[in-house]
Amino acid sequence: MSHPTHLPKAELHLHIEGTLEPELAFALASRNAVVLTHADTEALRKAYLFADLQSFLDLYYELMSVLRTEEDFEELADAYLARAAAQGVRHAEIFFDPQAHMVRGVSMETIVMGLSRALDRSEARHGVSTRLIMSFLRDLSAESAMETLEAAKPYLDRIVAVGLDSAEVGNPPEKFREVYESAAALGLRLVAHAGEEGPPEYVWNALDVLRVERVDHGLRAFEDPKLVERLVRDRIPLTLCPLSNVRLRTVDTLERHPLREMLAAGLMCTVNSDDPSYFGGYAGDNFHAVQGALDLGHEELRELARNSFEAAFLDDDEERRARYLAEVEAYSFD
Repeated sequence: MSHPTHLPKAELHLHIEGTLEPELAFALASRNAVVLTHADTEALRKAYLFADLQSFLDLYYELMSVLRTEEDFEELADAYLARAAAQGVRHAEIFFDPQAHMVRGVSMETIVMGLSRALDRSEARHGVSTRLIMSFLRDLSAESAMETLEAAKPYLDRIVAVGLDSAEVGNPPEKFREVYESAAALGLRLVAHAGEEGPPEYVWNALDVLRVERVDHGLRAFEDPKLVERLVRDRIPLTLCPLSNVRLRTVDTLERHPLREMLAAGLMCTVNSDDPSYFGGYAGDNFHAVQGALDLGHEELRELARNSFEAAFLDDDEERRARYLAEVEAYSFD
């Protein structure tokens, strides 16, 4: 069977905190005198069996506590970029969750400048261009999100967009209408998680209330034919994360994932890794997994890769986008 791991692709749905591998987590914990509840890396990996989104988030936030300094964030991002490059990622648009760090006393400056130290040299070191997306935690208040946006203003030259993540159920998009209006007024692009565990209505509201350009996940949009028609008509990208969906039990098995049917319906799907250290694979691993589970052909894989570059925030560099798309067409699966 051909192997699509190295097919050139953009990664559009990646939480940098979700790339924290156990080995680095323990190294940073030691450096920063943080005590983790798991004895060693083996015990930690065994904890990566999640019943649902919330059980994942509980562990996710515990491990995040090891990130304290600019150096920590730099090491985290550099380690991700090295792994991503090895799996064909040519462009990465990276989420970060400032509220989860700021509540621990870590400043916005520490987070953004630490990540930027890795991102600024990423193209020279790894051959990966990057963009940075600041995500709001939807289970916190809209007031907290607005304060976070205010704290980010000195660093907006390094942030291309805002997003919305964390526990979806009970935290509808319309809760953040004013924050998104303010972000748009600052010239930031708009994306949001919707339709992972939440209903198709959340996708509608992400589009019509928050005015997002991309829907992160969007898996449950396929349940609503009128929503599918809207997404197809407006070419709204969906940043799907297949291995994540299985680990968090939003689909039972990879073989039952609707990705192939979504592509056939004309939806602009992309494949991404979400939180790869927790969910069993990076971007190329996700491509390889869905090819095998769903029997995707080479043209379907190319379509997913093309979609990723077409959906990327590369409007300021169309020459780069064209070069990446040409790499997709030139790629040989043999």
